[in-house]
Amino acid sequence: MYIPELNREIKTEYVNGLIAFIDFVRDASKTDCVFDLSEAFRHTDTNKLAIEYMKSLPGVEQLVEQRYLAATPHIEALLKLPQDSLGYVYAYKMKKANFDPEFYRKISVADDATYLALRMRQTHDIWHTVTGFGTDVVGEIGLQAFSLAQTHGPLSVAIIASGILNTLLASSENLPNVMNKINQGYSMGIKAKPFLAQKWEENWEKPLAEWRAELGVEPVS
Repeated sequence: MYIPELNREIKTEYVNGLIAFIDFVRDASKTDCVFDLSEAFRHTDTNKLAIEYMKSLPGVEQLVEQRYLAATPHIEALLKLPQDSLGYVYAYKMKKANFDPEFYRKISVADDATYLALRMRQTHDIWHTVTGFGTDVVGEIGLQAFSLAQTHGPLSVAIIASGILNTLLASSENLPNVMNKINQGYSMGIKAKPFLAQKWEENWEKPLAEWRAELGVEPVS
């Protein structure tokens, strides 16, 4: 009984993922498509290999074992920190863009894969802040290239591919800029220490420049 039900669930996820990919190519502002894509990859061998790779990185397996998750950031409280701190810069960018720290679709943590998926969603905009990649389509593609280097996750591949196709549909003249951001992001991700191993929320007050120096990150301009 269980196996047929699981297979039916997986097939539904695959179909929803394909639809989400096509929709995301057409309109990169549909963030729900990203979560549908994530669920489509959940049971794939590629995703399982990525989970094992992430857990092999220094410091990551310990957080996975702890199931470390932080409270939702309080934007107004973070804006009271020194202006050079990670917390202040993150909160300033979030408030300026009118972003919700809990923008992401929630996941019930049932295993290592769901834990890592939730942790990455929880810290997504922190990664934007530390790397310097913007939150526009091009900046998001750059961050996904960074994420690909750090996690080997298939979701990043799908987002990068959809972003390239979206760029070609909108204006092929912007393709060189997109490809440059992909190169920058991937190179940065290879050089940087594992972002997934960081308990950012316990050191909001640490200067952003200090975080970057410790992690080996030279932010994009």
